[in-house]
Amino acid sequence: MKRVYVENLGCSKNQVDAEVMVACLGDTFVLTEDAGEADLILVNSCGFIQSAREESVEAFFSLHDANPTAKIILSGCMAERYRDELASELTEASAIFGNRDLSQIREVVDHVFAGERVVSTPAYGDVADDVWERNELFNYPGSAYLKISEGCNHRCSYCAIPLIRGSLRSRPMEQIIAEAKDLVESGVKEINLIAQDLAAYGTDREGGVSRFMELLASLVAIEGDFKIRLLYIHPDAFPSELPAFIKKNPKVLPYFDIPFQHANTAILRSMGRVGSAERHLALIASIRAEIPDAVIRSTILLGYPGEDDASFAEVIDFLKRAELDWVGSFIYSREEGTRAATLRGEAQHKKAVIEATRRQKALERVQRPITEARLARFVGTEMDVLIEEPIEGEDLAIGRGWGQAPEVDGLIVVMGRGLTAGTVVRCGIRRVNGLDLEAIVIEGGANA
Repeated sequence: MKRVYVENLGCSKNQVDAEVMVACLGDTFVLTEDAGEADLILVNSCGFIQSAREESVEAFFSLHDANPTAKIILSGCMAERYRDELASELTEASAIFGNRDLSQIREVVDHVFAGERVVSTPAYGDVADDVWERNELFNYPGSAYLKISEGCNHRCSYCAIPLIRGSLRSRPMEQIIAEAKDLVESGVKEINLIAQDLAAYGTDREGGVSRFMELLASLVAIEGDFKIRLLYIHPDAFPSELPAFIKKNPKVLPYFDIPFQHANTAILRSMGRVGSAERHLALIASIRAEIPDAVIRSTILLGYPGEDDASFAEVIDFLKRAELDWVGSFIYSREEGTRAATLRGEAQHKKAVIEATRRQKALERVQRPITEARLARFVGTEMDVLIEEPIEGEDLAIGRGWGQAPEVDGLIVVMGRGLTAGTVVRCGIRRVNGLDLEAIVIEGGANA
């Protein structure tokens, strides 16, 4: 039996792709955590922005150097978008494999082990015919991502995702529900719904209307002890009925991931968005009016063409007024093929990146105490915590509560004996420690 090592880079959507590809390899391959002993290395790349591409190339060469005799395949978004360039420049690659038809990975691997070099990016097919089966999840035990659609119909001026993954293609609802049932039956406690925009689900189908709320209603009807987390809902398409639905359906966590991106109206219009600081604040207020304790995460894009000190000040003012629980920021990357790439030249862009880096640090200085203050409201309360990783040799474990999404938010350090990864324990929150929480087990541990 051959061994495969997977290096997954980028977003949760890419992770699901990697999990699907491993399943497609079948039982002739077994996963290994040691690249040095692998017969096949799969580098599932990110192509969203320049820094992500640089990280992907660096990972490729690092893994190739660690095991030069292994077959090495570059897959993922960067391989999809820059297929021909990479085929020419990465001569060390056994194959360049895009993400349009993941089921072909087994055929590609067979050709590679037969001594051939493969460059493969087939055309998009019907998403209903895509392969979605997974037998290995790369999350911590008890948590899984569930992708409900592929591609995106939003055409934000800075974003290359539609150029890489194509237009929106919603999965059949019955297929999603069946996969969710399988995840619950396998012991998954947290299903993280993912897409480029969850609320757009179904708008590419006949009638052109969102069926996201219908899908959500079907998912909460599934029997079992599990929670649903919603990751990424475009603010321009936010379903007004969603907060009330979540309030009535405790299986859906009151966690809202809404990428506002900016607060200056002119910049938002240039981005291709219809929002404004006041519209953002109104949406936040409507959520908290229905669910006062809701956790709201957002992202801010800094350094977009036209941003100056005054428009950045609007962002800071917005963050102070919004009091968001979690805020991530990233610096604008000038992506070829996007509308925003024509708004300024490369020399101007390099100068703007330097200024955006300074602004990013200023944003973090403003947001951190806001996040810490928001976390403080949990001190003295009880919370269910999903244990991710017991700390060997200590009566401690790392976990997450309902207000913490995988990978991007803080964690909870849990004090207790006999804690097992993938289980949910009832904890009392003791204190805030930076952007994390500290807790002690009340129910579910060996000493509860």
